[in-house]
Amino acid sequence: MELSMSGGALRTFTRCVTCLARVGSDLVLQAHPAKLELHTLNSSRSAYASISLARDFFDEFRLSAPAPAASAPSSTPIQCSVLLKSVLSVLRTPTAALDRIAASLPHPDAPKLQLTLHCLNGVKKTYWITCSAEPEVQTLALDRSNFSSRLAIRPRDLARLLSNFQSSLQELTVIATDPAAGLSNVGGDGEVEGKAVELRSYIDPTKDDCDTRLHTQLWIDPAEEFMEYVHSGDPVDVTFGVKELKAFLTFCEGCEVDILVLFQKAGEPVLLAPKFGLDDGSNSDFDATLVLATMLVSQLTDSSVAQQPTTSAQRAEEPRVAATPPPVPENVSNHTKIWSELSDIVSDNPRSQHHPSNWVGADEDDDDEEDEELFVQTTPHYME
Repeated sequence: MELSMSGGALRTFTRCVTCLARVGSDLVLQAHPAKLELHTLNSSRSAYASISLARDFFDEFRLSAPAPAASAPSSTPIQCSVLLKSVLSVLRTPTAALDRIAASLPHPDAPKLQLTLHCLNGVKKTYWITCSAEPEVQTLALDRSNFSSRLAIRPRDLARLLSNFQSSLQELTVIATDPAAGLSNVGGDGEVEGKAVELRSYIDPTKDDCDTRLHTQLWIDPAEEFMEYVHSGDPVDVTFGVKELKAFLTFCEGCEVDILVLFQKAGEPVLLAPKFGLDDGSNSDFDATLVLATMLVSQLTDSSVAQQPTTSAQRAEEPRVAATPPPVPENVSNHTKIWSELSDIVSDNPRSQHHPSNWVGADEDDDDEEDEELFVQTTPHYME
């Protein structure tokens, strides 16, 4: 395999490697007769990124196989795996000082990948990057037509929305509702009426600092912020990582393309891809895909209960039944469990506000004569 690139393709290739380095640590190169694919997978296997560069993207693109492999099927790609930090160290030279970059892999089993930098001042730099013995190639094919919900947004608009959240935020929840159905008027002032999309910061409820962390919610009108928004039916939510989202945002912003987000429901993957304006991307010489895993537990149940309190009229219509302690959910935090246990203890021995045990001085020792002479029994402001 031999290839070379220069000019704008060189800058795009640098953005590709930088984006992939923010997702995973290993870079898998697969050379097909018509394209070069770059893959990476993070250590927790929750994010997968793939970038495809067409044959026309390169100034020179040539695949060669040794004689024993001539009988192998032509569909088998030439592949190798290298560390992304090694490739980034090679690309440390500013692109403005480079004329072109050439890559060479003599044969599929070659132990090292050769990268040659041709500088404008005539300097030639050659690097050999060690390849992994057995590259772990992960291929993921998702049909974009199977996703029921989608939205398209400009990178600068998405960056502006994300700037409202803390920089240390790790997970983000996106809640999509049907614009035709309308969003309930939360708060009664009409501020969020008609805003069908909500962005919410997700903080693990099992952590000790959950109650002290900053929680942020944004209600968005799709007609004002999104270039395209498609969703129908019941509300759905997806919770995924912010780090990989920001990396893909930076890549699309540098390539001057919009971002297309496809999703279904909680537990199903989220797919991000560049949107090439009115074009479907068939005429572009590169394509990218970012697949993010989502949380299995939906966040809609807790939010709907919290935002819909029972009114006094509804309580009057409901029949009175014996008070029973509510069941404790399995996925609540330790604070909630402790509060439920204390509530059960109090409910077993209910005491009114006017019980003598609540009077001032009721817990003092009555056997002490001196204290008994000075002690004045007080009564609550309640006359029976």
